[in-house]
Amino acid sequence: MPLNLKNALIKLHRIISTQLGLDPVLLIRSLRALPRYLRDFIAFRRTSHVLMRFSPCLQDRHEEGGSTKSEYFWQDLLVARAIHAAMPKKHVDIGSRVDGFVAHVASFREIEVFDVRPIKKRIPGVTFRQTDFMSSDSSRDGIRTSYCDSVSCLHALEHFGLGRYGDEVNPDGFRLGLENIAKLLEIGGTFYLSVPIGIERVEFNANWIFDPRTVLSLADNNGLSLLQFVIISSGHNVSEVIVSERVLSDLAAVPYTLGLFTFKKTRLVR
Repeated sequence: MPLNLKNALIKLHRIISTQLGLDPVLLIRSLRALPRYLRDFIAFRRTSHVLMRFSPCLQDRHEEGGSTKSEYFWQDLLVARAIHAAMPKKHVDIGSRVDGFVAHVASFREIEVFDVRPIKKRIPGVTFRQTDFMSSDSSRDGIRTSYCDSVSCLHALEHFGLGRYGDEVNPDGFRLGLENIAKLLEIGGTFYLSVPIGIERVEFNANWIFDPRTVLSLADNNGLSLLQFVIISSGHNVSEVIVSERVLSDLAAVPYTLGLFTFKKTRLVR
């Protein structure tokens, strides 16, 4: 199947399943698994007299013991391990998954979380602050300069300014966001950033896809120097990239991959 057609079908499936609540792939798999379920149900009932009710779980037989196929799995694991090894004085996260990355980090250290949406539940090891990182008056929103020596923003910056999470629509949202995140870091601090990269575009209002050169240029404008660049590609293969103009040009021409950037703050920007 041509790659463009495959990507189009994947996107169509995502929209139908997540936004309309209809998943034809899940339906087909369930129908295929139904005869085995009925056979097992009848066989169990013949040998047991306990109360039985239907509660089919038709997918689990064909799944692995745990899923490692998600790019979220890999980014959350890799960055949490990096933070564990680095042992920063204060780590702050901007908008990453609470039920993934934040929970990983909170299992071994304190973490402060900023998000435009509220989190009402108190979570051990997590201090939460509701903050809009697109604010042009960052001090008003409690975004302090040189606040920490470690910060993360995983699969979040690409949503800034698209209104998806109740934020204001702003085509420059991601630029304001990265500028304010960079302000948090003291000189020598580390910034872990993951965003979709490829042919630059907005898939409204899901996310931006960034040309990796856009990310690197924006980082440099905010006093950040690249330490490491990892891509999590189709099939969820994880590989470190040695940056060159040709490599960046090639990555800018693919439909989609996930870029995981590690930056060091090397200078203040006025």
